[in-house]
Amino acid sequence: MSVSEEKRAGVAKDAGGGEPSPTEDLLYGVIRRLWPLHRTVVRAVEHELAGTGMTAGEHALLDALRTEGPRTVPQLARGMGLDRQPVQRWVNHALELGLVVTAPNPAHRRSSLIRLTDEGTEAIRDVRESEAAALRQRLADLSAEDVRTALHVLDRLGEEFRQLADGSRVTPEETGSCGTTGKSDDNGITPTSSHPVHKGRPAR
Repeated sequence: MSVSEEKRAGVAKDAGGGEPSPTEDLLYGVIRRLWPLHRTVVRAVEHELAGTGMTAGEHALLDALRTEGPRTVPQLARGMGLDRQPVQRWVNHALELGLVVTAPNPAHRRSSLIRLTDEGTEAIRDVRESEAAALRQRLADLSAEDVRTALHVLDRLGEEFRQLADGSRVTPEETGSCGTTGKSDDNGITPTSSHPVHKGRPAR
């Protein structure tokens, strides 16, 4: 039996029911870590943003705009896998801080585009540079292949759970690609009630 045949046989055995397979146990281990990991990342981001006036949600918003370019609020919400309401709150706060502005949308006159200002671009660049330095220092033992494998597993989990949430079932071959576009709530990233003025990154 070839290696590929052995792998297919192993997957079929895993899916056959009965006692959890080693793969199933590992997958449950990944799933159990996701929520605590998410909350830990949010706390770390909030610590990094102390003094800037931004929340963790607005960090995610600015990063999405930096990566994808100007987007409408519905587009941002879909891309972030969230409901529109929290994303709209983050946009409103970012507008107050001068980090984003609205721009005319040629495709839809009633749905403005949200784009970064120069200050918003600088703010998210500064934060990302600080985060990147910390990642290089703390996670230097992880190889690129390790990270690619982690991304693959997370994408597959996201696609399967999105289908479960939607009540649909599509095989991996039919999807063509795996993304996490399911809708959810604030995911623990909630804008603060107070809106301090953005002052840039605090001095270290």
